[in-house]
Amino acid sequence: MNDNLLNNSIDYLNGLGPVKADLLRTELKIFTWGDLLTHFPIRYIDRTQFYKVRDLKHNLLSAQIKGRLTLLKEEGIGRKTRLKGYFQDETGGVELVWFAGIKWIKANLKVGGEYVIFGKPSVFNQKFTFSHPELTPLLEFVNQKQMKLQPVYSTTEKLKKKGIDSKGFIKLLRNLFFQLGVQNIAEILPLTLRNEYQLIERSAAFKQIHFPTTQQEVKTAQYRLKFEELMILQIKIINAKLQTSKSVVGPVFKAVGLFFNQFYNKCLPFELTGAQKRVLKEIRKDTVSGLQMNRLIQGDVGSGKTLVALMSLLLSVDNGFQGALMAPTEILAQQHFETVKEFLKGLDLEVALLTGSTKKADRIEIDEKLRTGSISILIGTHALIEDKVVFKKLGLAVIDEQHRFGVAQRYQLWKKGSIAPHILVMTATPIPRTLAMTVYGDLDTSVIDELPPGRKPISTKHFFDNQRLAVLGFMKEQIKLGRQIYVVYPLIEESEAMDYKDLMDGYESLSRYFPIPEYQISVVHGRMKPDDKAFEMKRFEEGTTQIMVATTVIEVGVNVPNASVMVIESAERFGLSQLHQLRGRVGRGSNQSYCILMTGSKLGKEAKTRMSTMVGTTDGFKIAEVDLKLRGPGDIAGTRQSGLLDLKLASLVEDSGIIAVVRQEAKRILEQDPDLNQEENQSLRTHLKSIQDQQVNWGRIS
Repeated sequence: MNDNLLNNSIDYLNGLGPVKADLLRTELKIFTWGDLLTHFPIRYIDRTQFYKVRDLKHNLLSAQIKGRLTLLKEEGIGRKTRLKGYFQDETGGVELVWFAGIKWIKANLKVGGEYVIFGKPSVFNQKFTFSHPELTPLLEFVNQKQMKLQPVYSTTEKLKKKGIDSKGFIKLLRNLFFQLGVQNIAEILPLTLRNEYQLIERSAAFKQIHFPTTQQEVKTAQYRLKFEELMILQIKIINAKLQTSKSVVGPVFKAVGLFFNQFYNKCLPFELTGAQKRVLKEIRKDTVSGLQMNRLIQGDVGSGKTLVALMSLLLSVDNGFQGALMAPTEILAQQHFETVKEFLKGLDLEVALLTGSTKKADRIEIDEKLRTGSISILIGTHALIEDKVVFKKLGLAVIDEQHRFGVAQRYQLWKKGSIAPHILVMTATPIPRTLAMTVYGDLDTSVIDELPPGRKPISTKHFFDNQRLAVLGFMKEQIKLGRQIYVVYPLIEESEAMDYKDLMDGYESLSRYFPIPEYQISVVHGRMKPDDKAFEMKRFEEGTTQIMVATTVIEVGVNVPNASVMVIESAERFGLSQLHQLRGRVGRGSNQSYCILMTGSKLGKEAKTRMSTMVGTTDGFKIAEVDLKLRGPGDIAGTRQSGLLDLKLASLVEDSGIIAVVRQEAKRILEQDPDLNQEENQSLRTHLKSIQDQQVNWGRIS
């Protein structure tokens, strides 16, 4: 058996002309027979289920009724002619309407005849109406061998106009199975694995998923094909990790030297948490092995990831290498630079900052010092990956908020060393376990799950707009206590399309309630010039202003321990991850801190879930799990740009149980047979080879 026929172009499929073939390519990226075979149904219509008229609901996607056609008449004239019918069962009646094909329909329907109608019910003039329903004579319906479970396929308007709707796909797939023959759908999974998990054969799974006779057949087929899809993915990820761990040479950090020890003994502002010590030991073990480290550090906002990163950079410097720290925004890069300089006071180390705003003269000096090695640690933005930035000897690259970078950008940093530098990536966006196993399965993962001593949990409250006076009064109380406040808005200017408070309107309102000279307010947003932004940030950091009105440019990187209140306006506009990040800007000192979520009074179900989740927990991992269920994996933790999650059938939300089993089995297979040379793994090896990506192996770049 082989899969060669699945590589056939769809041009060679019976019943598909060149126009339709081109449309399938452009509209749905269906190029081959294999692509069509894996264009799976999105749901099924159960044609064995019947509704009574009295049981119809307005939100049904479709309904099927047995009854009698009692009336059929034309209304209107010319182009506005329509055909109306009335259809009854023993519980009531519904209206039927057709706007096209009227002559043919009238000729083929018989008033008084018994039919089965099928379509989507809608409510018009307080009556249920079916537009262009299917009508099948009852006797014909009972006798015909039609599919009782009809698959529904995703399609587009352009394809529908050419007859490739769900029925069109069913015809194409019938032709495909006829031309292909099930014997040409090769088995992939080893027999022992199929037996252990009671997986049906691959050919049967494809047949059942497209042409099922029962719901159980659908479930059995889906389970088999999800298992296969996830197995291929996990084999690729785990194999990439095994190859990297065995073959990519990395710098050896033999010593814990002068700078690390001086910092630890003289500069460390507080005792490290147990979690920070554990992660440093893991990094130390990686960097002394002689192989390249690829490690992900997950840590909630305020857990001390930056300190761990800095101490790792000092390890690099102690061993004769340079270090780099790349951040996604200028504000965050500047913040890291200031923090690192403050931490390293008294140590004879040169640290430099390089961003898009660095002046040309400073840039020339930095480039020269970087080449000679006199700059030990370079902190910056995307500017670090430009070709003209050349390190003398880069040993460690730290990437903060790594999901904001494209994989290709990270690859540029990976190439900066003469040998592959160690890579340490950090994220304050906690990643659910199922997602981490899949997206970052090729990385070693560390979790900093303790907050520094003395930190108090942030109290989060949800208020509606009509409770604003109480919130403003609370803000005044906090300012009297000497505290500072963030007020964050989702928009910079008024939007006609959305009725939300915007930043400038909010600033004017706050200015009236907190008048000068008694109060001072800073304004920061993304359209400001970097110097103006830095000036306003500095005023707030120094305590000159009590309130900072900002957009989400302050989401990461701002560290003002005296700021104890975060007010998020139009909080329903933000995702859970963003709300959690914003909340993390407060609670950085020893004072009790507060996060206030302001929303309108009318909230959708999802917005209510986000608000109650934020109020109910400060645990970033719990929040990430809810976020995954609400949004799916596409927008979380950079998975959209990872290229890994082009899953056609499996879901990281619903199929976490399968993922755990498959990952365990994939590890077992590769541990016993790393090259998949054993006879029972040959088919798996052949399939992997046939789909092997010929591009850069991004899986090896953290």
